[in-house]
Amino acid sequence: MTQPFDNNKNNAETTATGTVLIVEDSRAMRSLLSAYLDDVHHLNTVETGSFAEAERELKQDATRFFTAVLDLHLPDAPHGEVVDLLRRYHIPVIVLTGSLDMKQREMMLSKQVVDYFIKHNRNEIEQVAQTLNRLWHNRQVKVLVVDDSPSFRSYLQSLLNSYRYQTLAACNGREALELLAQYPDISLIITDVNMPEMNGLELIETIRQEHRREDLAIIGMSDASRPGLPALLLKTGANDFIAKPFQAEEFFCRVSQNTNMIDYVRQLREAATRDFLTGISNRRHALELAESLHANALRGHFKIALGMIDVDHFKRVNDNFGHLAGDEALKIIAAMLQKTLRASDIVGRYGGEEFICVVVLKRNDDAKLVFERIRATIAGLHFQTAGMAVPLAVSVGFTTELEGSLLQMIARADSAVYQAKDAGRNRVIRH
Repeated sequence: MTQPFDNNKNNAETTATGTVLIVEDSRAMRSLLSAYLDDVHHLNTVETGSFAEAERELKQDATRFFTAVLDLHLPDAPHGEVVDLLRRYHIPVIVLTGSLDMKQREMMLSKQVVDYFIKHNRNEIEQVAQTLNRLWHNRQVKVLVVDDSPSFRSYLQSLLNSYRYQTLAACNGREALELLAQYPDISLIITDVNMPEMNGLELIETIRQEHRREDLAIIGMSDASRPGLPALLLKTGANDFIAKPFQAEEFFCRVSQNTNMIDYVRQLREAATRDFLTGISNRRHALELAESLHANALRGHFKIALGMIDVDHFKRVNDNFGHLAGDEALKIIAAMLQKTLRASDIVGRYGGEEFICVVVLKRNDDAKLVFERIRATIAGLHFQTAGMAVPLAVSVGFTTELEGSLLQMIARADSAVYQAKDAGRNRVIRH
């Protein structure tokens, strides 16, 4: 059993800046590629037009480069020598070339290039940008390899590391379950079927008792001589199957397809629970979380205070400075609430310029002081627009009365907000 191998920390080939080395003799193609990569988050570019220029940049500081996009046929290196140059520095390579025959393709794959694309049109450039974005994202993705063969485990890890995944390894199902318990953020498990102690089918069946396919992807592997095995693996709970031996290209396609699926599901869930503007919980999600806290408070597990926070003179901000300025004000306040409240508390955008907060009160907490601190902090904030510093202020209403439903608790806090407005704004009123 291994600790996660993060090639982004342990090897010099990766840096925090995410710079891509472009080696392409066509200035127009370099400019086009750089323009597309400017749209990819975190990625900068260094452009070179020859083998010699690329070598000079690498000698200057190779640790800058997260990956490289190369043309195979350069004036001073017409036979793909630049690929070997980058491999000497352990920098992952994407090949973008005008032509690639089968012999060249096999040569590229034998050198474990990340991917290759033919320069037909802009679609290929977009695919290169998407691949680079995927590689950058992979640095945060954990993949668990489960196989009883040490050499094959090492081979799979080397393939995955070339795609920038963090990797863990186990020699059987029991070790795999221990690692999954230790690292619950694993996104993908690649497992052999035939292993001692707990085989792959038993492992998959056990995992699926707690983890759904859309939460944790599993790729099963085994000898191609067992024709009924793929269907059995899929029925047991695997997302995919790959037969040994396999081409590295097919392996990468299946791994990327499954990790992309997990990402899409997570993004959909995030979109369903987060306010698109501020990034905090939306109304529906905040109420779901608040219902749970309210139920536990009714059982006497702890005490809570529910506050409604309304931005003062928000319409005036929109009318005088525009809706973008109003949006900026909401984002600043939401970020402050997230930073100020504890992880056990709930904050969400209730609607328009109104926020909801549910605070779990500790033994010595004074609810009035909690919300007064929030009000005072916001009153010290401002944002810049049209060359002016616009101050922020909020009116806060809160309650600690649990009787009735959560919605009744919200109504009491909302009533207190109106009292705060009537009393002159920028104050806290308790119901």
